[in-house]
Amino acid sequence: MNIRTFILTGLLLLAPLHVQAKCYGDQARANTPLVFTPVPQFPVPTLFARWAPLLEAVGKSTNQCFDLVIKGSIPEFEKYLLKGTPALAYVNPYHAVMAHKAKGYQPILADGSTMLTGILVTRNESDIKQLSDLEGQRVDFPAPNSFAASLLIRAHLAQMKINIKPNYVKTHSNVYRGILIGDAAAGGGVNKTLETEPNEIRQKLRVIYESPGYRSHPVIASAKLSSATKEQILKGFVALSKTEAGRELLTGVHLNEPIAVTYQKDYQSLDKLKLEKLVVLDD
Repeated sequence: MNIRTFILTGLLLLAPLHVQAKCYGDQARANTPLVFTPVPQFPVPTLFARWAPLLEAVGKSTNQCFDLVIKGSIPEFEKYLLKGTPALAYVNPYHAVMAHKAKGYQPILADGSTMLTGILVTRNESDIKQLSDLEGQRVDFPAPNSFAASLLIRAHLAQMKINIKPNYVKTHSNVYRGILIGDAAAGGGVNKTLETEPNEIRQKLRVIYESPGYRSHPVIASAKLSSATKEQILKGFVALSKTEAGRELLTGVHLNEPIAVTYQKDYQSLDKLKLEKLVVLDD
């Protein structure tokens, strides 16, 4: 399969699908499932393949039942989250701030193995050598409110007075493929999503900027969940990291080393970045 066919095949996964499965985990709790929704960084089928077996394992070990709901785009996910519907969500760091302010969501766990950085990438053979070369160019991002892949990078470019033509393509995977096809001069992503791309994609891209590091995407919990339930779920994720099979499941969703986190210690400082002027929320 040549690279263009490979990329276009990946783009077919763009369709705005919704995936809903009513009970992963303890079937005895099927009448009282906890809705879990992950931010759609990747195409829906990819997210489903990664999260369904993980939630099945956590659900069985904690005697919980998870209703997995995957939205087809980040803006659609944001609407759903900010209504306060899901009991649990896997979100980007600034989503954690937004959800905390809107509905009192609390971060309970995140990956402790590495910090999250935003990156700007271009094609290996591109003439783009430095950020100033992006003046007036189209730059792709997953969504306006993707934290490291969009907000941080756009804020940095604005600070440097570099004017770009931002374009939003729904997922990190689409950003990387759009650059290779030649649709965009560069694109925003994060270190963790680029690392999980196939070699055919990753080896043809070059990083031209990397942001400072921040605590990575957390799993956040509704204020309606009891402290006991939150602690139980945290322990369920941590327990998976003790087995080879569990670590494989966690790596698939970028939670390689789950640790306990709090809003005050790990995410409240993001509010000081004043990113709200760049946030875009659909009506």
